[in-house]
Amino acid sequence: MPGSGSAVDRVIDIFEAFRSSERPLSLTELAAHACMPKSSCHAIVQTLAARGYLYTLSPPRALYPTQRMLDVAHDIVASDPFLDRVMPLLEDLRGASCETVILGKRQGEQVIYLQVLESPHPIRYSARPGDLKPLHSSAIGKAMLGAQKEAGLRDWVAAHELTRVTPATITDPARLVEEVLRGRQAGFFQTRGENVPDVWAVSAFFHVGRETWGVGLAGPRHRMQDGMRECAQQIVTTCSLLARRLDRPPAGTRSAARADHGAA
Repeated sequence: MPGSGSAVDRVIDIFEAFRSSERPLSLTELAAHACMPKSSCHAIVQTLAARGYLYTLSPPRALYPTQRMLDVAHDIVASDPFLDRVMPLLEDLRGASCETVILGKRQGEQVIYLQVLESPHPIRYSARPGDLKPLHSSAIGKAMLGAQKEAGLRDWVAAHELTRVTPATITDPARLVEEVLRGRQAGFFQTRGENVPDVWAVSAFFHVGRETWGVGLAGPRHRMQDGMRECAQQIVTTCSLLARRLDRPPAGTRSAARADHGAA
């Protein structure tokens, strides 16, 4: 939320101001976009420029980000040992389903998307890593709720307002509990336009150690409604494969070598 106060929030607000404006901004414009005092904005801008994250254009005196942030983010993601191991299976799932594949997990009271592989179809569900979605109206959110014990599910539903995101969002607590329990029994969870109008999705969860992850497939209703059962089977198979793959240490580590030696 712009202008929310902390130093970290304000740095993020500045970069998101550039993202939304899609052009260089003067200090005055940047402070207004980021909803912060001009003096605070100036101090942050000075630091970012000194570290190589912003450059100035003159005349007029305006600011714009360099590629440094992109390069840093690229290097961080390229070294992610988790995504490196799951990507081949997620890509296989997208190839088999031709729909958008999402990897996510619970973060507090929401779901955070960690990876999104968009469908090759021109008409598709679009999202980005880092997107946050409600637990009660998203497919992976239902999977995260379903990963709890029934008592935990009922307690969560009783303690939270089920905000209507679309006309199809389930806002009745008893109905949501029934829906999630039905999904847990079936082994997969569904949404039908509950988070985005006319987008249907199916998801499942898997455990690795103490962590719970969710995988979802999402697409427009006209393609998904006749293929939900097949998509569900693909999701369940992928989650099973992911759980087995991630339960083993990464190849090349000492733990992997010991595991292979023991298997031999």
